[in-house]
Amino acid sequence: MESKKRERVLVAMSGGVDSSVAALLLRDAGFDACGVTMKLFDNEVAGAGGACVVGESTCCSQSDVEDARQVAFDLGLEHFTFNFTGVFGREVIDRFCDAYLGGRTPNPCIDCNRYLKFAALQQRRAQLGYDYVATGHYARRAYNEATGRYELRRGLDAAKDQSYVLYHLTQDDLAHMLFPLGELTKPQVRELAERHAFGNAHKAESQDICFVPDGDYASFIARYLGVEGAAADAQGDSGREGAELRGGADVCCGRGVDVDVDVAVNGAVRAGDACVPEAFLPGDIVDASGKVLGRHRGLIHYTIGQRKGIGVAAPEPLYVIAKDAAANALVVGPRSELGVHEVFARDVNLISVATLDEPMRVTAKTHYRQKAQPGQAVVEDGVLKVRFDEPVARPAAAQSLVLYDGDVVVGGGTIEGAR
Repeated sequence: MESKKRERVLVAMSGGVDSSVAALLLRDAGFDACGVTMKLFDNEVAGAGGACVVGESTCCSQSDVEDARQVAFDLGLEHFTFNFTGVFGREVIDRFCDAYLGGRTPNPCIDCNRYLKFAALQQRRAQLGYDYVATGHYARRAYNEATGRYELRRGLDAAKDQSYVLYHLTQDDLAHMLFPLGELTKPQVRELAERHAFGNAHKAESQDICFVPDGDYASFIARYLGVEGAAADAQGDSGREGAELRGGADVCCGRGVDVDVDVAVNGAVRAGDACVPEAFLPGDIVDASGKVLGRHRGLIHYTIGQRKGIGVAAPEPLYVIAKDAAANALVVGPRSELGVHEVFARDVNLISVATLDEPMRVTAKTHYRQKAQPGQAVVEDGVLKVRFDEPVARPAAAQSLVLYDGDVVVGGGTIEGAR
């Protein structure tokens, strides 16, 4: 990778080793590089310190900003911190809460990439007169002369490939993107960091959901909505008390206290002075025939495919098959009921092709860690439909369906359903 002229690039630096080595490679290739770190949320959102701490990993903390700034200084680069807390709250945290309240299981990291690392940074790039935004993602970008389109390709390190979370990139995004690590493996990246004495050369990798301190999504959402105590009271008894609360409560018109997003469609009840979304309320656990097997603690605590923590004794393991938000019912069944042949998605973005009006052979993933499975894809009336050759595990709504043609990302969308 060489820069024939002093092209200017904003390097998104998180404080981790990947983005630090990306900045190093761009500087050495002759780019006029500037490091930027995004401030995404205030301390009170995620708890003390404003960071997610899991084991030895942190993300988005003040120490991460300092690590990024130190590497930029060592490389002789300017470094700036951009305050994107408003965008992050609106496009990531609010979407995260709305999805869980509606019975879906979102991927906030994809939203963060889409709306922050790309949309917001690309807008800032254009305003400041830079040519590119660069990140430390393990993915590759290329221009296909035959089709006249930019392509997003898997990173060469299969274990670290992050193309799945980048399926939303547009042609304009890719025209102004650089992925310096796309041809490298993680061990090679750490070796480069060691060679240049980066203090973060062996820094532990950041964890998903940076704004949830302990991985307890339900408690975070309750705190964020200002209904933590009332939600706990509503869940205190998964039987009689929950039923009485639901039957005699006033319906609320919003998601909670002092939150500027209306999610009345998801339902809520009033417990004391607080408006408790229905997703926190206990309800029936049923099988596919509708037979009641037990009581759940609130749909917000469960996701499709979950086996542990259901709390129903059965001759064989039971899995969450569906979440019926309208009936506040958790549908469970044996593993055999998890398989589906078709997956549907909306909010579709195509990269390697302009349209997908005719069926196309692809491999597709419905989860980041999943191995892509073969099938046939087509877009009809704005809905991406994939029929797999063999049954796949039922995906959760609001996860992403991503298509591949070999190493090339065809496109993807937000999962709406499966059968």
